[in-house]
Amino acid sequence: MLYVKEANGLYQPAPAEMVFAEAHSICNTRLAAIEKISSSREAMAAIVWRMRNHPVEVFACQFLASDNRLLGYEEICSGTINLNVVHPREVVKAALRHDAAGVIFAHNHPSGNPEPSTQDIELTMELIGVLEPLRIHVFDHLIIGSRVISLADLGLLRL
Repeated sequence: MLYVKEANGLYQPAPAEMVFAEAHSICNTRLAAIEKISSSREAMAAIVWRMRNHPVEVFACQFLASDNRLLGYEEICSGTINLNVVHPREVVKAALRHDAAGVIFAHNHPSGNPEPSTQDIELTMELIGVLEPLRIHVFDHLIIGSRVISLADLGLLRL
């Protein structure tokens, strides 16, 4: 439990907002310590806490250098409780802005069911087709719900 020291010297339980802010700060510190991502499990660890509790679908990217160093994380767009429209040009712009050699996509399913939809797979293939000519490798697409599914681990990506 997190406590706050009041002016009178007594400690009181911290309000929920403060607890969440502190947890966010700790996670950011741990994320900053991740130097390289070499597996879907490491990618999951670096991104799940950010996306699991969004009330609407959010599509995000982790950008990697050629040696798999984590260059950055960016939420590209958000939608409704069961729909998100991802524009490939926004993904390309973000990848170029980060000077990325690789990218890991992630999006959440607020329903909790992380099973990939046909649209999820089609979007992934479309983004691969747009990024490959730019020599930006797509390593994975993580779908976050009550658990996390990796399209790479399912063999659904052309790697």
